[in-house]
Amino acid sequence: MSNKEKSRAARIIAVTNQKGGVGKTTTAINLAAALAVKQRVLLVDLDPQGNASTGLGVGYDQRQTGTYAALMQEVPAGDLPRRTELDNLDIITADNELAGAEIELIAGDRREYRLRETLRALDSRYDVILIDCPPSLGLLTLNALVAADGVLVPLQCEFFALEGISQLVKTVERVRRAFNADLHIAGIVLTMYDRRNNLSELVAADARSFFGEQVLETLIPRNIRISEAQSHGCSVLQYDRRSSGAAAYLALADEVTARSEKGA
Repeated sequence: MSNKEKSRAARIIAVTNQKGGVGKTTTAINLAAALAVKQRVLLVDLDPQGNASTGLGVGYDQRQTGTYAALMQEVPAGDLPRRTELDNLDIITADNELAGAEIELIAGDRREYRLRETLRALDSRYDVILIDCPPSLGLLTLNALVAADGVLVPLQCEFFALEGISQLVKTVERVRRAFNADLHIAGIVLTMYDRRNNLSELVAADARSFFGEQVLETLIPRNIRISEAQSHGCSVLQYDRRSSGAAAYLALADEVTARSEKGA
């Protein structure tokens, strides 16, 4: 890594898992909010479903230039972020055209590097940039992995949870060899953890046995406040800061930050 790269302000983390329903977007929203308590954060909504944008209170009718424009490099990078209701947290929303971006990128020049180039123009503004990826391993996710320093993988504490993770790990390794030598697994975070459920304990044990220290210590519990917050278009920290869900994401933010500072 060059001295210039080392001096970059922002750490860029892709939040991804090609399996849907694992708490990926929920983790991206609430981790971004928790990190913003102490740091300047940008959340990039790269999922055409746009749930991260909705989850931070940005409705479809409010989205104009966003991640589609970032990938097509249609406007200056500095015009893309918009403020959220949380101090220190900005977002690049998923605009309506994003669903077609994957097809348009196929014939594009430097198609794998579009997001990286855009975010490199922004990273002096932020301490952390989080990318909420779509639940697939296509060109959108490839752009996120090429742009990122680390990959955070939400892993649901349910049956079949580990299925597909090995494929994602292999994809990360291929991207590291071909496009981004600095890419690494920043951590695997166990989500929807229920201490009353033996299956949660078994999945957690299996994950730690297989992935070792890559599995983060922080467990994200099943918590109704997390779900309620999303329906109100805000993070769980805004909705109920005293809830177990809010406490878990604050702990996750501290752990992710500590690992990043150690270079893990």
